[in-house]
Amino acid sequence: MTFSGSLSVRLAGLWVAVGAAFGATFAAPAWADPVTLNIVDVAGDLQLTQKGFEAFKAKYPNLVANITYTNAPAPQLPGKLKAMQAAGRSDIDLVLTGTDALAAGIQQNLWIKLLPDQAATFPGVLDNYAPGPRKMQDLAQGDGLEVAYMPAGPLLEYNPAKVGDPPKTPDQLLQWCKAHPNKLIYARPANSGPGRTFLMGLPYVLGDKDPRDPIHGWDKTWAFLKQLNDCVPYYPGGTSAVMKELGEGTRDMTVTVTGWDINPRALGIVPAEFRVQGFDNMTWVDDAHYMVIPKGVPKEKLDVLYKLMNFMLQPAQQALTYDDGYFYPGPAIKGVSVEQAPAHSQEVLKKYGRPEYTQMLTAHPHVLPLDAAAMVAAFQKWDRDIGAQKSQ
Repeated sequence: MTFSGSLSVRLAGLWVAVGAAFGATFAAPAWADPVTLNIVDVAGDLQLTQKGFEAFKAKYPNLVANITYTNAPAPQLPGKLKAMQAAGRSDIDLVLTGTDALAAGIQQNLWIKLLPDQAATFPGVLDNYAPGPRKMQDLAQGDGLEVAYMPAGPLLEYNPAKVGDPPKTPDQLLQWCKAHPNKLIYARPANSGPGRTFLMGLPYVLGDKDPRDPIHGWDKTWAFLKQLNDCVPYYPGGTSAVMKELGEGTRDMTVTVTGWDINPRALGIVPAEFRVQGFDNMTWVDDAHYMVIPKGVPKEKLDVLYKLMNFMLQPAQQALTYDDGYFYPGPAIKGVSVEQAPAHSQEVLKKYGRPEYTQMLTAHPHVLPLDAAAMVAAFQKWDRDIGAQKSQ
């Protein structure tokens, strides 16, 4: 016998009520309806994970009736969630985020604590991460699970027909920008992986006093960005707009990361022959995407979400994150090689990947992005002191 959604809920409640009337405690029968999950992506992560989510829905139709997907700007999400939680609403079940909204949500106490609170639900999850991703997982402070990983940058991407001798130091970049006003562009760091990687990587390249303290330790970085501001036309709200202008020839150079170099060229947005350049003494600032659950999600959905998150960290779903190079390489867990990726992903990386990345990734040190409070402080100071007059 099957029951409609409303009828099954009423019967389950009746079952418990009858038990209470007779002084007994009865568990409701296991005929809970499949749920609809609302997933919001503020990191472009669905490009890597949507096929995995759909595979979960197909495998467990008894758990998931439907999944809706929404894309949103990272800076706007925390305020929206805070308003919903204050109103006792729960319209968003799972958020896919980079370190930006992750940090803001941690600071504002928006996320459900997963670890160690739900450690039994995620057995051995921390041991399954590869070394680089394992360090990035610590940034979640137990509030989320890392689903994709990228040793990001900062890198410069340029049109070789217009830039014959690409800058190798920040000073060379500044001189090039002054000599070619309006030809360098980058997006607002609070909503751009390349933008925030550039922001967080500069203190290492410039030799600032404390690269982990944007307020008291970045004197050289803020001075440099203010000088650079004079020859940057404006700061787009996201990286996609930057790549469009670079590809169209409006700009000749931008800041980038490995994935935002490979993927737009694979998609034909940026010409395949465009090149990248790292700073001579660069330090890689790694990046990651996370799955986080906003507070207020009902229990019947939490059980499904926990199962879904475990599913997304299995090798088959992790291999999908190689994608079209968008978050290169992609997988966060150990032992997921490109040979396990779909054939199309392997073809894209063979054609548009860069052999020099292998050497570059081992030749320079790697660091974590700023922690939550410091990252939010860095974004706020950039918005106030650098981008206020030019952001769109």
